[in-house]
Amino acid sequence: MLSYLAVALPESTSAAARLLALQCALRMNTQMQVRLSKGVMRSLRLDTAEGTWNELEHARWLRTTSEGTANEIAAELLDLTLLGQAPARPDRRRAADWALRASSSSAVRAIGPLPRLASVYLAANTDPEFGTGLGDLEQMARACGTPPAELTSLLDQLARTGLLGSWQACPDSSDLQWTLARGTGIRVDDHRREAARGNPHGAGRWA
Repeated sequence: MLSYLAVALPESTSAAARLLALQCALRMNTQMQVRLSKGVMRSLRLDTAEGTWNELEHARWLRTTSEGTANEIAAELLDLTLLGQAPARPDRRRAADWALRASSSSAVRAIGPLPRLASVYLAANTDPEFGTGLGDLEQMARACGTPPAELTSLLDQLARTGLLGSWQACPDSSDLQWTLARGTGIRVDDHRREAARGNPHGAGRWA
């Protein structure tokens, strides 16, 4: 889903809007409607970010509706290609909850939307058995909506917070390798529980 959003959203889309779009895409129903509770918005640290919804509306990716209540915000997603991207709704709901935990772990909770989005990307592409990941620097930059040149400082920041145990990038091939630190709140056990439910790739696959 992060790869889909990297293509579907404008390059200038902020990390906060991408976090919101990810939750909307994973929580939508078959009519492409979504309701996000204020609790989810608080967990995303977006409970007062009206401009984040406006950003996605300006991109014509969704439109908010008047069907929300005092405790939730309702929206209709406008990109029909979403229907071909998502698995069954129960799997998407579990993935949405997993992504919410990954973006609000104790290691990144207070340091801004971009590090939190990056933590979701890294966790979703981490081997559930060994806690290691292999990816492409430019692909991660597109998914996070940030220039590749800025990823180095971002990954260093995640290492300082204790989310990453280590990371390295090859400047010639743009290959990126990393190891998640233990005790970050993004647990390998989360992936294993999803595999036990019948998703062999873990909940993070759909994020």
